[in-house]
Amino acid sequence: MPETKDFSEKLLVSELKNHNEKAFRKLFDFYYQDIYGYSISILKSKELAEENVQDAFLKVWLHRENLNLEQSFKSYLFTIARNQAFNLLNKAANDVLLKEEVFYESQKSYDQTDYAIREEDCKKLRKQAIKQLPPKRKRIFKMSRKKGMTYEEISLELGISVNTVKNQMSKALESMRVFFKANDNIL
Repeated sequence: MPETKDFSEKLLVSELKNHNEKAFRKLFDFYYQDIYGYSISILKSKELAEENVQDAFLKVWLHRENLNLEQSFKSYLFTIARNQAFNLLNKAANDVLLKEEVFYESQKSYDQTDYAIREEDCKKLRKQAIKQLPPKRKRIFKMSRKKGMTYEEISLELGISVNTVKNQMSKALESMRVFFKANDNIL
């Protein structure tokens, strides 16, 4: 932390000790995002994280006369936020409704992340499956699935019969199914 920032923080904390609301607001604005991010990482809920930030700063305001200018304000603030978050989690363990909210949000957050990862894995696997197709079959498959062309349009453009297009598509889909089955451990 640069000395000027350290000095200005100490000056703001000193002003805060003397009931300066503007100094409090500057500290709030400066640390809000950090404390919010830290709180959400523990609580897994936007609403509870916002409430935790508000409560942490309220506690700072209520006990402003006791602030130690030699102690890092940032560390002090993070300690308050952490302790309050852990207290909330302990309370949640005993409060059925709060427990459902905290753990439901946590699970929802995990499920969304898990879904995004699985979706990305599926896209990669699909690209690999298409890549392993023979060139002519790959071209027919892409014309059908990516360009949305009908079998008749493909047959006209490539100068082959509709039956050949159908057969190639059938073989492409079958070989992709086999590829997916062989690589299902990735999913």
